[in-house]
Amino acid sequence: MTENSSAVNGEIRKKTKWAFAVATFFGAGRLKPAPGTWASAAAVLLWAALAWLVHPAPQILLLGLACGIALAVTFGIPAATIAERESGQHDPRFIVIDEVAGQWTALLIAPADWRNALLALVLFRLLDIVKPFPVRRLERLPGGWGIVFDDVAAGLYALGVALLVRRWM
Repeated sequence: MTENSSAVNGEIRKKTKWAFAVATFFGAGRLKPAPGTWASAAAVLLWAALAWLVHPAPQILLLGLACGIALAVTFGIPAATIAERESGQHDPRFIVIDEVAGQWTALLIAPADWRNALLALVLFRLLDIVKPFPVRRLERLPGGWGIVFDDVAAGLYALGVALLVRRWM
């Protein structure tokens, strides 16, 4: 079996390289334990790096993050669909582009500091695991649509809760 193939039920299948690269967020989805948490942490680190690069221009941070979310969703849906199909698993744990899109959604209008990064990370991971109504229902969407949009919805919930928490801080 080659590096670009996988075995499912004894059958060897070819992997679509670009789809697995995007779906695993360039390998973060292969980290153990908790690949989704590793991908969320990577997304927070990229956000922090962008915030540091554009400091003190929050508008550019917002624009950069919005573009990142759009790219993660635009390429993540087909990549997740292909990776799911080629792996033969339903919503496999190694697909983490959805966590990246969701985490960036949770960070969308967060002030650039470590407290807000940590707040967004904890809230997103908690809400991604708990999946409050109607987030869990979005998992029923076909293929990559369900994989990605439930996490974007969890990110929206995390964003809303973080806004409330910041208002009271």
